[in-house]
Amino acid sequence: MASSGWTRREFLRGSGVAAGALVLGGGLLGGCTRTGGDAGGDALGEARRSGTVQVGIAGEAPYGFTDQTGRVTGEAPEVARAVFGNLGVGDVQASQVDFNQLIPALNANKFSVVAAGMFITPERCKNAAFSIPDYIAPTAFLVPRGNPEGVATFEDVVRKKLTLAVLSGAVEKDYAQRSGVPDSQVQPFDSQNSLLQAVVNQRAYCAALTNISLNDLVQKNPGAQVEVTRGFTPVIGGRPEVQAGAFVFRSADTGLREAFNAELKKLQDSGEWVRIASPFGFTRENLPPPGVTTEALCAGS
Repeated sequence: MASSGWTRREFLRGSGVAAGALVLGGGLLGGCTRTGGDAGGDALGEARRSGTVQVGIAGEAPYGFTDQTGRVTGEAPEVARAVFGNLGVGDVQASQVDFNQLIPALNANKFSVVAAGMFITPERCKNAAFSIPDYIAPTAFLVPRGNPEGVATFEDVVRKKLTLAVLSGAVEKDYAQRSGVPDSQVQPFDSQNSLLQAVVNQRAYCAALTNISLNDLVQKNPGAQVEVTRGFTPVIGGRPEVQAGAFVFRSADTGLREAFNAELKKLQDSGEWVRIASPFGFTRENLPPPGVTTEALCAGS
C-alpha cells in the first residue's frame, strides 16, 4: 500500500538505496548483495549455477510485500518464484527498497530483477528493460455500496458533478483532469486508506485507482459500506490509457530477460498465472491482451 509521497505508478527519481533483510519462502534474505549482472556477464547462467536469484520489492500489497509471518509474497514475487523455478533457479531472495529506488538499485547490481508490479512507462524504459506485460490494471472507482449515482467513467463524474478522491501523485488525477473533471471536484489524499475514509465519510462520492488496489482495499476492510466498480481503460483524446505492470531487468541482461519472458508467457497461456495471482485479487481480466506490448508502452503509444 502506498503510505508515503511516492506510489508505485510515479516516475523514479533519486539514486539512494535503503535495503532490509526479508524472508521469502522460509529463507533469510540478504540486504544489498551484489549480483552477477554486470554488462557482458551471464546473469541467467550465474543464477542457474548458484541456484539463487535476487529480486527487488517495494513492500506494497498486493504486488510485493512481507506478510505477518515475515514471508515475502504478493503477485510479483509468487510469479517470479514460478518462473525461476521453471528456469532451474529454486531460491528466489528479495531485498526491499523504497519504490522510487528500485531501478537505481537494480542498475547498481543490488539485485537482478525488480519484482514489484512496476508499470511500464517511457521514462522508466530509458533506464532499464521491461519484461512482457505481466498484467494490466484497469481503472475503477470505489463507491458507496450499491453505487446510487451509477458512476462508471470519469465522464459520469463530470456529468453528475460529483466529488472525486484520488491518490496524491498517482495517474488517476491526470486522467480525471484530462477527462474534463474540474479541479474543484478533485480531492487528493496521501494514502489508500484515506481514499476509503473519504468515501465512507462522504467527503467524496467516489475514489479512482486501479481495480487491483481497490479490490485489495475492500477485502481488507470488509465492514466498510463500499464496493468497486467494474474496471475500465480510460480513453482520452482517442487514446487508451493502458496501465501494464511488468518485471524489470538491467538493459544488458538480455538472455535473462528473454528466458524469463518465455516462461512468463507459458504461465499466462496455460492459466497457471491466474491460479498464482488470484489470491492477491488478480483475475483473468488482468491478463494483458495481445495488443498490449512492452514496445508500444515504452514508446508511449
